[in-house]
Amino acid sequence: MLLNHPVLFLAGKGGVGKTTCAALAALASARRGQATLLVSTDPAHNLGDLFGGRGANTRNVETNLDVLEIDPDTETRRYLATVKDNMRRLVSSPMLAEAERQIDLAGRAPGAAESALLERVVAILLDERKAYERVVFDTAPTGHTLRLLTMPALMGVWIDGLLQRRAARHEERAGWLAAREVPADPVFELLQQRRSRLDRAREILLDSHNTGIVFVLVPEALPVAETRRGIDELAAHGLGTAGLVINRLLPEVIEDDFFRQRKACERQWLARIERMFAGLPQLRLPLLAGEVDSAAALGQLLPGVEQAACAKE
Repeated sequence: MLLNHPVLFLAGKGGVGKTTCAALAALASARRGQATLLVSTDPAHNLGDLFGGRGANTRNVETNLDVLEIDPDTETRRYLATVKDNMRRLVSSPMLAEAERQIDLAGRAPGAAESALLERVVAILLDERKAYERVVFDTAPTGHTLRLLTMPALMGVWIDGLLQRRAARHEERAGWLAAREVPADPVFELLQQRRSRLDRAREILLDSHNTGIVFVLVPEALPVAETRRGIDELAAHGLGTAGLVINRLLPEVIEDDFFRQRKACERQWLARIERMFAGLPQLRLPLLAGEVDSAAALGQLLPGVEQAACAKE
């Protein structure tokens, strides 16, 4: 489940251990000899802390493993700069200053950072992924992840509307000019290019052999409920779920009364998870005695992942 797909997204409620599981999957791949890129789309980045404080865009944090922490502010500035550059080629100089002012205002609007993030994720899926055998995404909490994964389809519909209006306008213009063909329209061409890239990215996400979406949860009421909603919403957009990672399980043998009660509650939730998510593969990871704050700590969990992989093979 964690090692089968060239593209892997880890999703789930905040605080359940997505970063740990994403780093674990990436580290396991790297140590199998696969060139791996580990990407964080969560604004509250933690990957750098796991690998000795190195983050942002770091090559070879481990052999075969690169880390990229996407910064929404940086991506928004880069995205707006690209839009402005396109605008300078399309807009007459008297209108340029006002056009750029409107672009700056749009950059502060709700959804601008998400659009910029989507552009970078699309670039990773279509362009940067060519240098790697596997790409693992550590995502923000569930709601943010769902928007990111469903945006290619939603943005595609929006661009279709723009293309239709643009085409109608230029057909009118061709009639005014008595032209036999619609005049060349660079804006239309840019929109078509973006639509094509979104379509290709969506094809990758929809290909269950290529892309795996795995939910991480702990056996408690709120994470289980959020996982159920997340899986259902992805399914409504045609996106499947590859499996579950059930994290931080208590030891089987417990002597303390308090933790025996906690273990009994955990068993009840594990039984519910089996019923609620019947048919989905599961990987169960133990609660460690110490913090998972380094690659060495992650190494304690690797045997469980490798055993599961070998059992499947």
